[in-house]
Amino acid sequence: MTATVKLPEGLEAALRLRCEQEGRSISEVMRDALSAYLANEPIRLSAWSLGQDLFGRHRGEATLAENRKRELAELYAQRHRQR
Repeated sequence: MTATVKLPEGLEAALRLRCEQEGRSISEVMRDALSAYLANEPIRLSAWSLGQDLFGRHRGEATLAENRKRELAELYAQRHRQR
């Protein structure tokens, strides 16, 4: 795979100098640097993967969200009848 990376002038100069000192190509140094970065970077988990063991734990009515307005209206009516 070929990738293009835009570097600030100072970083490019430092990279070219390092490659010259080590006698290595820019591609070789970039591959090593990227491999090291990915090996040390902690894996960022998605919200789904963090809560996956919690999803589906509630086993209430399947229509709970659908009936919420009706159920709230019934609760409201019950409270006002008691007064």
